[in-house]
Amino acid sequence: MANFKCISAAGKTIERVLNAAFTEEQPIDNAHATKAILVRSDDFARDNVDAGDIPARALAVFLYRVEVNRIMRAAWSGVSTYDGQVHLPLDLHFLLVAFADNAEWEQQILGKTLQCLESTPSMSGPVLYPTAEWKAGEAIHLVIEEVPLDSLMRTFDSLAVDYRPCVPYLARVVRLDSTDVEPPPTTSTVIRGMTPVAAG
Repeated sequence: MANFKCISAAGKTIERVLNAAFTEEQPIDNAHATKAILVRSDDFARDNVDAGDIPARALAVFLYRVEVNRIMRAAWSGVSTYDGQVHLPLDLHFLLVAFADNAEWEQQILGKTLQCLESTPSMSGPVLYPTAEWKAGEAIHLVIEEVPLDSLMRTFDSLAVDYRPCVPYLARVVRLDSTDVEPPPTTSTVIRGMTPVAAG
């Protein structure tokens, strides 16, 4: 079962799949290596771009929203009553943002990204990043998400970065399972100074 690291492991899975595709065929050319990199919102700050946080030629994988999959939640709640475990199905919303020195290269990075993810829309088995301890048969399914332009613009406004070419993807269903945790025993009385008595 996937543990609490399944959210970060999903992002790292997308990152590693894209980097494998970029290694096989560079989006720009071999002299300008492109790298997919999992980023946080602070990495988009204008003074950070090209300063180490996001490489000059890169595909930023940015998780901007996590929500419970309402359709699958009822079914997994039923499973929870049977096995006593919590199963929380999640939808992860990613924004894939291209960075390069000119418009042509940015668009080539996006083109290669789309080609890669549309060729491998389901990621399972050894492709999955191992930190989440995925259960056999689990998979991440990626679909292009329809996000209105005004929503994208508001997202970039909140990131304090100029609008850049990007494509939104939805990763579903990532299931977060609980683990059995034994609570510490409750101590009600502490007796000190007792002398053991030999049986006899």
